Amino acid sequence: MDVQSIKRTFGIIGNDPQLLHAIEIAAQVANTDLTVLITGESGTGKDVFPKIIHQNSARKHGQYFAVNCGAIPEGTIDSELFGHEKGSFTGAIAERKGYFEIANEGTLFLDEVGELPLSTQARLLRVLENGEYIRVGGSKVMKTNVRVVAATNADLPIAIQKGKFREDLYYRLNTIPIHIPALRERKGDIYLLFRKFAADFAERSHIPVISLTPEAVKELENYRWDGNVRQLKNVTEQISIIEQQRVITDTVLEGYLPNKITTALPVLFQKMDGTEGMTDRDIIYKVLIDMRNEITQLRETVNEMKQQGTINTNYINPVTIEPDYMEIMPNEEVVHEVHEVHEEHETPMPETLSLEQNQIEMIKKALEKHNGKRKEAAQELGISERTLYRKIREFNIQ
Repeated sequence: MDVQSIKRTFGIIGNDPQLLHAIEIAAQVANTDLTVLITGESGTGKDVFPKIIHQNSARKHGQYFAVNCGAIPEGTIDSELFGHEKGSFTGAIAERKGYFEIANEGTLFLDEVGELPLSTQARLLRVLENGEYIRVGGSKVMKTNVRVVAATNADLPIAIQKGKFREDLYYRLNTIPIHIPALRERKGDIYLLFRKFAADFAERSHIPVISLTPEAVKELENYRWDGNVRQLKNVTEQISIIEQQRVITDTVLEGYLPNKITTALPVLFQKMDGTEGMTDRDIIYKVLIDMRNEITQLRETVNEMKQQGTINTNYINPVTIEPDYMEIMPNEEVVHEVHEVHEEHETPMPETLSLEQNQIEMIKKALEKHNGKRKEAAQELGISERTLYRKIREFNIQ
């Protein structure tokens, strides 16, 4: 199947050379059993490419399973992938087949593979190398013949340096790399996608389709689109349903682009990196987090100097800080720690900024913004989807 046929079959819009090259690689590698690693930012459409590979391979009549590794709790990820034996843990009332067993002779798509725990990475490496695995709580070696396609929006080389991802697994997954370009890298496709999304939404909603003035088209193409195709689709549908006028000007369009929203905070805060589209309170939380990190680094430096005997401890007024090294939300424990440092000089933070209340409010806000889609909400909060699931259960958020 040629590139144009693939685009029609899978509804891919765009003529950017980088995008077409990615499709070509997917088509060429489909008839092999080589492992493929798909990289690209969130919202670029990475999930389409495993389907292209599967449907154009000899395994197309076999099972196709897509697994979001970041959405499965760490305690059950091994059971989900490799299965478990009866009685292997509390609640294991019967044996269960894992995805590697169910998808035998087919294709298994591991999305967000960078979220896998290190112990699971070791199991995955063994499967990729010789097709062998053992169920949780079992002793019998199982065999599987599965084609693995993985995807991630994380920088795996950086994760390797931090000890969060196995280097040998990275090279085993990265046999055939396919990179999906960000939307801002394929500007010529932006207006094409906008027109497609606008036409589809108008047809579904039985409303006239919207169009853009030439100035608005330039505004659309020059925007960064950090959320990529997903963000463009959302903005298009928002404008289609909210605006009464069907011809959209650049002024109207700007109101739907996050980095055009101004803040009442000082100019210094407005120019901080990574604060585009954030509310004033969110930016304050970011500032507090940076302060906490600097305090923690300062404490570690002082301790090192004390151990080396290069500092006179008689002139130090120690400050006791208990940073939480577990994975936390952006605003977690920040207010508490900053208050400890400045308690002799600052007025205590109001009770309304309690840790639990702020977490619940931030989670609800993110979930409402993304219509209950936990993956997008977790990305906005700056935490993994697994952590978001844990927080939702912990606070009983409906």
